[in-house]
Amino acid sequence: MHSTITIAPNSAHPLTVNRLGYGTMRLTGPGIWGEPADRPQALEILKTAVASGVNFIDTADYYGEDVTNRLIAEALHPYAKDLVICTKVGGARKPDKSWIPFARPENLRTSIENNLRTLRQEQIQLVHFRVLPGGDVPFAESMGAMYEMQREGKILHVGVSNVTPEELTAALQMGEVASVENMYGYAQRTTLDDGHGETRGGEVLPLCEQHGIPLVPFFSLVHGLPKAGDKLAELARQRGVTEAQLNIAWLLHKSPLLLPIPGTSSLAHLRENLAAADIQLSAEDMAYLG
Repeated sequence: MHSTITIAPNSAHPLTVNRLGYGTMRLTGPGIWGEPADRPQALEILKTAVASGVNFIDTADYYGEDVTNRLIAEALHPYAKDLVICTKVGGARKPDKSWIPFARPENLRTSIENNLRTLRQEQIQLVHFRVLPGGDVPFAESMGAMYEMQREGKILHVGVSNVTPEELTAALQMGEVASVENMYGYAQRTTLDDGHGETRGGEVLPLCEQHGIPLVPFFSLVHGLPKAGDKLAELARQRGVTEAQLNIAWLLHKSPLLLPIPGTSSLAHLRENLAAADIQLSAEDMAYLG
């Protein structure tokens, strides 16, 4: 199992990070809105993650709103040289807490400027353009704006999120795609439609592997564990680990291009998640899990 992964390896500015990141979404209040219930613990989680070797942190300015970015800056600025902060654009929140597409070129520019300001950065190392359901802006138009801001130096690397294989192919024809962020986990590997629109899944993994593009899986626990079945539970029991830990270990062994970012608002759960990187799964274990 590889302990690191390199984003944009063939570019002039490759980014090598440790292969267990941290997703900040859970640091917000209920409904991914507002300040955390325990702000000191939220700050401590970020500091502990980085002190423990995490150097890939995923955020978005519409978490909160702006809550996770401000927490990151408060806890970690000035940033360590090897720390990669990855954000995403393409969505926004309404006062009723609903999620809306925010994908017009001028919207994306507003979001990037906001991320730069709240993260206290002059350039964002990696930005995913996230496709939200219900949008009326052509995918190529949004991606064109992303590549324009990359040429301007506001973005170092461009990635995509919540995309189909067809959208990923279209993006690759326009420019370099440094990474993809889609839903993927042991028990939920494919696209899910929960009535609010599609959350795109692991159908992009073969294309990522073909092009050497890291896939950052999100929601690997929340959708997957309730239907993970007996095999994950049984092997977890045998190994003396939790099912959540085994899910993370499965991702790390499934493909060297997977970069899990399990999120939590609990310091104890953070430590459990980080310990999952030390779980070794044999080829027989992986075959058993399927």
